[in-house]
Amino acid sequence: MAGGEFFLLRVKAVPNAKKTQFAGTLGGAVKIKVQAPPEGGRANAELAAFVAGTLALPSRNVRVAAGETSRNKILRVEGCARERAEAAWGFPVPDAGRGNG
Repeated sequence: MAGGEFFLLRVKAVPNAKKTQFAGTLGGAVKIKVQAPPEGGRANAELAAFVAGTLALPSRNVRVAAGETSRNKILRVEGCARERAEAAWGFPVPDAGRGNG
């Protein structure tokens, strides 16, 4: 989606959770519990699919832009404005940098 709207989402990922879900905000990041283990990219894939699903986007529209092997990540969410995410999620989305949305 080159040139389309996007925003950067700072995430604190918590793998091996009982259920994949939002868990509030923490230090300028959205905390997301992920059921998958942090092995072989499984937690990252589940994290991207979860975020995409909550915004009715294809999974390919959400990718890890930074922090591939860290619990602290920045996701690039394409095809969606920050305001739409805030409306869908019901909480303010901390600014993680420059985006077109």
